[in-house]
Amino acid sequence: MVKHLFLACLLVALPAMAAEEADHEIHQELRGILMTVQSSVNSANFDAMLPVLSKDIEATTITQEVMRGHQEVSAYFKKWFGPGGFLKKLDMHFTADALTELSADRTSGVVLGSAIESYTLADGRKYDMKSRWTATVVKEADGKWRLRTIHFGTNFLDNPILDAAKQAVVRYAALAGGIGLLVGLFLGFLLARRK
Repeated sequence: MVKHLFLACLLVALPAMAAEEADHEIHQELRGILMTVQSSVNSANFDAMLPVLSKDIEATTITQEVMRGHQEVSAYFKKWFGPGGFLKKLDMHFTADALTELSADRTSGVVLGSAIESYTLADGRKYDMKSRWTATVVKEADGKWRLRTIHFGTNFLDNPILDAAKQAVVRYAALAGGIGLLVGLFLGFLLARRK
């Protein structure tokens, strides 16, 4: 009786273990996509991410610009980081909230997570932005998993660039007030002397 119960449990467990192992390999490949994109950005070797991006990639950046296809991905990074670009460096650190939710046929999946994006501007100023991202991955005809879509977003009410802008407004308002006071005193002095 115990022997039959053990065999029954084993027969039920084996397919589950096999499915779990198959998904483990998929999730390892998907982690590789995330790490490739992250290391490509962090090393400023932006085209190194292209092999893990679908040729039909559609990406919405933190600036809400949309890129479609490998050529637009390359052009986007050249625009922001090339000669005369606004940014000197970007370091990204991705964290997935959970494992990718795979479709029943294991040919696509959806994953979301968070990121810290550390921007160094051309003038040397640094800003750390917290962002959220949602991505779709697909298993393409060659059997490789690739990033098909990704969308980044940030809390525009709570970010360091907005904080810096607010501080600049306060500084400029104080400076303008100080200059106004000095001009007023100077004009008052001139008017008093004329009388």
